[in-house]
Amino acid sequence: MSADVLDATTLRRWAHAAVEALSAHADEINRLNVFPVADADTGTNMLFTVRAAAAHADGAGGGVAEVTAALSAGALQGARGNSGVILSQIFRGMAEVTARAAAERGGDLAAIDGALFAAALRHGVGLVVASVGEVVPGTITSVLQAAADTAEDTAGDHIGLADVVAAAAEAACDALDRTREQLDVLTRAGVVDAGGRGLVALLDALSVALTGHAPHRRRYEAAAVAPSAGPASAPQFEVMYLLDECDHAAVHTLRARLERLGDSIVIAASGGGVAAAASSGGVAPAASGGVAQRFSVHVHADDAGAAVEAALDLGRPSAIQITALTVAPEPDPAARRRAVLAVVDGDGARELFAGEGAAVLPVGADAPVRAHHLLRALVDSGAGQVMVLPNGYVAAEELVAGCTAATARGIEVVPVPAASMVQGLAALAVHDAERAAVDDGYTMARAAAGARHGSVRLATEDALTWAGACTPGDGLGISADEVLIVGPDVVAAGAGLIDLLLMSGGELVTVLTGRDVAPEVGEALRAHVHREHLGAELVTYHTGHRGDLLLIGVE
Repeated sequence: MSADVLDATTLRRWAHAAVEALSAHADEINRLNVFPVADADTGTNMLFTVRAAAAHADGAGGGVAEVTAALSAGALQGARGNSGVILSQIFRGMAEVTARAAAERGGDLAAIDGALFAAALRHGVGLVVASVGEVVPGTITSVLQAAADTAEDTAGDHIGLADVVAAAAEAACDALDRTREQLDVLTRAGVVDAGGRGLVALLDALSVALTGHAPHRRRYEAAAVAPSAGPASAPQFEVMYLLDECDHAAVHTLRARLERLGDSIVIAASGGGVAAAASSGGVAPAASGGVAQRFSVHVHADDAGAAVEAALDLGRPSAIQITALTVAPEPDPAARRRAVLAVVDGDGARELFAGEGAAVLPVGADAPVRAHHLLRALVDSGAGQVMVLPNGYVAAEELVAGCTAATARGIEVVPVPAASMVQGLAALAVHDAERAAVDDGYTMARAAAGARHGSVRLATEDALTWAGACTPGDGLGISADEVLIVGPDVVAAGAGLIDLLLMSGGELVTVLTGRDVAPEVGEALRAHVHREHLGAELVTYHTGHRGDLLLIGVE
């Protein structure tokens, strides 16, 4: 695999290489994260941002201009933290430069060469400067500036894109080393800038996409010096949201309001076509004068509500994220108390798992469990070792991000692959804090895997399933994401599913009933098992979970 231009296919390859690179280095980057707040999430935030950009690029058709526009839009919409918003502006720089080049040539652009890549980096510098408002030496902006300078100096008629990228990456790496001396907080902590390290990973990923080879980089670790405690009055919350229907002039007003509320302010506009880089006024330039467009807003503040309210009369906020920046003290490494953290849904489930000795993280009514929710629960457990039961309520990327951040805080985390609360109960039943963590995790994982499970829900429309046709109101017995039973009601579907799950043997049937399920359902299923499966026992708990009416497990 080798290419010396960035066409649409290579751009997508770069996006996925960047996801892989940031996945590999997220833990390293998180440990470097001491500025502007030592919240150990820069690597995770950059990873989520690039993953969103890659997903958008995969769904984009056409040529280079369309793919770069998709990368820009995906990065802005999926941006996490100030590092993610800044990263979105680097992608936006590439999108706007390629859009301009395509317009000048009267059609789409076949590929990006070295000169165009250098121009994209330069434009990205202008957009980043405009979005942050004030450039702090020793940050990702310094590293990007060095990469752009070298790319411009290197690009020429006889210099290929791969060589330009390699030179820019080396310059970025040199600038990254200098960040330790440029910013006092980095000097005191003995680290380089976390965002700058992520940018080096992004440029190295481009080398991988072009040549198939990645430069060797040393692993950046904190020096053996006492880290700074940071400012005594650091803001309590990180606030992020998208702001639509807002024009360029109104953003000046928003920035002024946010400056009175907090710091670490980044306001970045979406790419809306060709726009000239401008840094005056500290606002990323709008796509076309005062035309309303989308902005990504980031601020650290004590009053999170006021940070959102500051935008209400200027546009339409959406995708609001509020994350606590103040983290509880790390558990004493010498105190290796072990806990189990179970993610659950329903008041009954909270009581059930807590009664079995687990700490619980309830699923929100309107929002999924995010990495920062998981991190907070892990820290609040106060344990040095935590076995995590996601129970099907945590997306894989959120689970990895939350556990990685907790590990950086000195907590040993063992995720147990439980895909349902019934599997989580099976795992919890064999938990033994006196065993070594690896043995405990293995035993719990085996118990979870050994619990065959399924669910029952009601059909909402006419459909044809593997088990036959269904109509609204029919009970559907589901296992492994397939409808295996169609019954006239919930009890019939539940009984049929239990029969299937017991075909391979089993002694204990666990039925968890949902929020709107009457007690008579559990009684009817218990009678069915007693009548049809001698030697098997059925226990039922009203957990009050949402979604599926019944969760069924067999051990």
